[in-house]
Formats: sequence, structure tokens, C-alpha cells
Amino acid sequence: MSNPVEQRLLFAPVAEKKVEADFDGGETTSDAGALLLREVDRQTGFIEELSEAIHDERDPRYVRQQTRDLLRQRIGQIACGYEDADDCDHLRNDPAFKLLAERPPLSGQALASQPTMSRFENAATPSDLWRIAQVFLRQFIRSYAAPPRLIVLDFDTTDDAAHGQQQLTLFNAFYDEHCYLPLHVYEGLSGKLITTILRPGKTPSDAELLSILERIVAALHQAWPETMVVFRADSHFAKPSLLDWLEEHGVGYVIGFSRNDALLGLSELIRREARRRFARWGSPARIYGSVLYRARSWSRCRRVIVRAEHSALGDNPRFVVTNLTAPKARSIYEDIYCPRGATEQRIEDHKVHLHSDRTSCHRFSANQFRLFLHSAAYVLMHTLRQNVLRGTEFAAAKFGTIRLRLFKIGARVCELKSKVQLHLPSSFPLKDLLRRVALLFSHLRLVHAP
Repeated sequence: MSNPVEQRLLFAPVAEKKVEADFDGGETTSDAGALLLREVDRQTGFIEELSEAIHDERDPRYVRQQTRDLLRQRIGQIACGYEDADDCDHLRNDPAFKLLAERPPLSGQALASQPTMSRFENAATPSDLWRIAQVFLRQFIRSYAAPPRLIVLDFDTTDDAAHGQQQLTLFNAFYDEHCYLPLHVYEGLSGKLITTILRPGKTPSDAELLSILERIVAALHQAWPETMVVFRADSHFAKPSLLDWLEEHGVGYVIGFSRNDALLGLSELIRREARRRFARWGSPARIYGSVLYRARSWSRCRRVIVRAEHSALGDNPRFVVTNLTAPKARSIYEDIYCPRGATEQRIEDHKVHLHSDRTSCHRFSANQFRLFLHSAAYVLMHTLRQNVLRGTEFAAAKFGTIRLRLFKIGARVCELKSKVQLHLPSSFPLKDLLRRVALLFSHLRLVHAP
């Protein structure tokens, strides 16, 4: 057994006194703010519904960790920055995460270990994954109190580098690495996540995109028959069969389109005017217009928005294909198409701040399940930010900032006969905000009480 003296951390003295530290603090946690996620989950019932989508094939006689508890533990730890299953071993008795799993923080049973969590991730079947995807879609629809007038479907892919022998990873020449290329789908106006689909590291085909799009649009039309749906994406989604399907099913679209000689010829007058204005005023000139264009693979002529820009660096034209006829060219480009850049920020929250690229399992289905776990953390974090932190300094904060400022709170935990008490630092700078948030949740619990 190690000598306790050898485990002490020694720091520079202060006021001629030794400064020592150890890990014998006892029943404390460094993630007391994670209880905010517990409140969000209790209001939405999201993790409970996810657990019902997973068919547990384990022998109930030997089950100590229920599916919903495993989900609460793993999703909560991901949201708090513990994205590796290995962290489960160290956090099994953390009081905050026990509370997330609805267990008494001190007397309750320890949470799952890394081997248990790894077996759980690898046990997901294709049928489980399908049902989980349905849960994500249903929770997105339920997140609206009334049918919205407009839904914008933002589709985008991102690279997920592979560092082993994961199934279905491919070499992608654009990213110059072996990777997955997961598809992210968000609602463009609100940032709400609709689904995330793990894919091989290649550009999605027409059939693959349509299979996903059909399921989403059918659910939206069934829930909200009067809601306008607009599909928005970058140029590699401008596939002929996809455009035909969108038009046939009454879905608007605004999709980037790659330049070619034919489009450059059709837009010559517009680009010439931009060059003339630059020559006259000496500052970058930008004007908009639209042309009718039919690619060889298209079934009909379509409206293409032209953004002609000329500066000291020369011509910089951009093109967007759309079936929207009422808005003017400038409005379509600046007000409808350009805001899709916010999707990159949402992917950053998902991939960078929640580390959803930790798809290191060998089996493809296990990695898809992992992606769903990180997506569930996104849903809880986004709900907290959009609904609870609205009007505060964190209303537009990155997930990493919310985690650092609101979740990472040290606390001493006491479990008494009739209550659990968390003693937070007296010097915590956001105590007033935390009080307001806790009061809001207490009111919600009263409203929804039976």
C-alpha cells in the first residue's frame, strides 16, 4: 500500500507555510453544475425514451446497471467533458453523476465501470439504432409548442478521422486521411439537432441522401401539414435526383452550386457590371442576379442565383440553385443561404466541445451508437442553452464555455436521512445566475406535478 505521505502534492510555500495537497477530500465532486442537465432531462424525458428504444438482451438476474442508468451516466459524463469510457472507472462513485443516474450520492450503488460501458456500447443492434434515430426525430418535433411556420433543414458532413481498423472507414482524398464522414442534420433557424448518421468516408450518394431526407420530411409533414420546409446545403448536395424529389414533394431548397463554363457565360453581364463598378469606385463591388440554367443531368431549367464580386484579387463569383421564386436574388443569397454558416458552429459544439469524433470502436454499429450518445448530450446542452439560459450571458455561449463556467463547480456532498445537500463554494462568481436557474426548474416541477 502506498505511503500517504508519498501521495501528497507539494507546492511552493506561502507566508513561510508549507502548501500540500492530496486526494483525500472525501465526498466531493468537481461537477456539481451537472445537476442542471438532470433537470433538463427530467423535464423532457429524453433519456428515458432513448432507453425504451434499446432492447436489453441481458439476463435480468445478473443485471446491476439498467439501460437508462447507463445512458444517464455516459451522456452526463460526455456533457461534462469526460468523453472516454475509461473515465467511467474514476467517476463510478462521483456524487454528481450518481445523482444524474437518480441514485443517492453516497449510499447509492456505484455506477458502471469501463468494461460494462464498453459492452453496452458494443451491444447496440441495427434495430436499436433505427429506433434511437426515431427518438431523435420525435424529440425534435416535440420541442415545438406550436407548429412552426418554417423549418430549415441544414445538411452537412464533417470528417471523423480513424486511427485504427474501424469498420467502413475509407480514405478521403479531400481530407487526406482515413475517416468516417458523418452526416449532421440541424434545424437552421434554431440550431436544434434532428439526427446524426455515421457514414463511410466518402461523399453521400443520391440514394443515401434521399433515404434520410424522405424519413425526415415525411415526419415533419405528418406533424405539421401547413409548415413550409426548406432544404439548405453546400454544393456537393446538389444532386439531380435530390432536386427532382424536393420539387415533387413541395420542399423548397437553397443549395450551393459549383461554377462551370456554362454558368460563367450565362452570368457574364452580371459579372461585367461588378467589374465596371470596381473600376469606377476602386473598392470591392458585389451585385446579385439570377439566370435560368439547365445542367445536362437535370430534368428541367432551374433558377440559379449569381453573386458577382470583383476586387483587387479579381472575379469571385458564387452560385446557388433554388426553387424559391418570390424572394429577390440578394435576399436568397444573404438572408437564406449565407446563414447556413451557423451549421459549422453547431458541428463545432458537437464535434469539438462534445468530442463526438471519438468513434474508436472496431464495429461500425458501436461507433454509430457512440455518435448518438454524443448527440444526446448535444440535445440536452442545446435545450439548456436555448430554453433556460435565454437572456443571460450564456444564451449564445459555446458548450465548452457553459461546461467550464456552470458545470465545473466543486461541492461537498452530504446525504442525510431526508435530504441531499450540496455545499457549493461561497466564492462562486455565478451564484446569482445559478439561483435563478434553480428557481426556474422548481417552478417547472410545480407546473408539471401530478
